[in-house]
Amino acid sequence: MTGGAGFFGELLLKRLLDEGWRCVSIDLEDHALSHPNLTAVKGDIRDLPTLERTFAQGPFHTVFHLASILAHAVKDRDFLWTSNVDGTRNVAAMTKKYRIPSLVFTSSNCLWARNVGRPVREEDAPQPVEIYGKSKWEGEKILQEYARDFHAVIIRCPTIVDEGRLGLLAILFEFIDEGRKVWVVGGGGNRYQFIYAQDLIDACIKAASYGRSDVFNIGSDNVKTFREVYDHVIRLAATGARVAAFPRWIALPLMKLAYSLGLSPLGPYQYKMIAEDFVFDTGRIKERLGWKPTLKNEDMLAKSFRYYHDHRKEIEGRTNVSAHKQAAKMGVIRILKWLS
Repeated sequence: MTGGAGFFGELLLKRLLDEGWRCVSIDLEDHALSHPNLTAVKGDIRDLPTLERTFAQGPFHTVFHLASILAHAVKDRDFLWTSNVDGTRNVAAMTKKYRIPSLVFTSSNCLWARNVGRPVREEDAPQPVEIYGKSKWEGEKILQEYARDFHAVIIRCPTIVDEGRLGLLAILFEFIDEGRKVWVVGGGGNRYQFIYAQDLIDACIKAASYGRSDVFNIGSDNVKTFREVYDHVIRLAATGARVAAFPRWIALPLMKLAYSLGLSPLGPYQYKMIAEDFVFDTGRIKERLGWKPTLKNEDMLAKSFRYYHDHRKEIEGRTNVSAHKQAAKMGVIRILKWLS
């Protein structure tokens, strides 16, 4: 596994180890997990000698390629691109060299940044607008080059949510926890899909034994509007927070300007999609993998908020962990917090 020290990687590792798998994981960060069947490697997937030593510990049944660098987590665009693209090429080359039968790759809904007027299907042509989405699309194309060497299953994920998921969501949780206004663009009537981490784990494990290459969209069912989802979490939080709306005509230009000046963590994907519908059509993965989701957006976000509320002091002191395990920096959004 690559990225086993990250938010989702750690959850997947826990499940695999609980089910009796022997796992080897490589990550830039230290692994918090310790288990007799886990070999944890701190290393960079761009470094071929390190990657070679890691793969040589096989034989392996499957590579779960989860490692990636997020755009809001780093300012070094070259580091992001080489990690996500060159790193993926290295992992694919090692998978071929060591004759590992299958590779499962977590891609992203960041391959799109516009509402297409209907649920997005696997055959819809990707149109990424920022570097992270472009790097994931390049990763997919690299894996397609190895179609004759191993089975590559690409799972395109929306925002992964569970207890412990922070990153940009921590900004939302801080507003709710302090009883402030929670802002939506326009009326908050747009729908944006999440995926529950445990449901994604089920899909990854099924994909490991699928026996062929394929591309799958994944996500929750019965996706409600942002306003409905936020209202659900706010009601359970009982902090006095409430949903408020920014007019679209002023919100989007301001977000674009703030990002261009390096003042906001919300990049082109976020400020384009925050006011749009984006839902995947998940019919293919349900039919071919026999997979189905168990949690809706509002339920998984409530779980994640409760974790934030219960661990906030500890979270605020975290360092040297992956981007999704710590709160994203607010930047200029802190001014909005003061006004809320």
